[in-house]
Amino acid sequence: MTKSDAVYDLKGLNCPLPVLKAKKRLAGMHPGSRLWIETTDPLAVIDIPAFCSDAGHQLIETAAVSGGHRFLVERGEPRS
Repeated sequence: MTKSDAVYDLKGLNCPLPVLKAKKRLAGMHPGSRLWIETTDPLAVIDIPAFCSDAGHQLIETAAVSGGHRFLVERGEPRS
């Protein structure tokens, strides 16, 4: 993780909140910027990659951590 990568703590939230909050946060970021998403929701391992694919963001890294998961997402170009 680099200092330029923001961390968004979504631990304790359950589906669909992690995806909805990540979507809103990423919408306010510049294309190419990266966001670490931390979650304890077990469904996030399905939901976050699907959201990235649907929204045009790139899932750079996924890691299982104690009690949850971390996802590094790179903001894609806005879709028209």
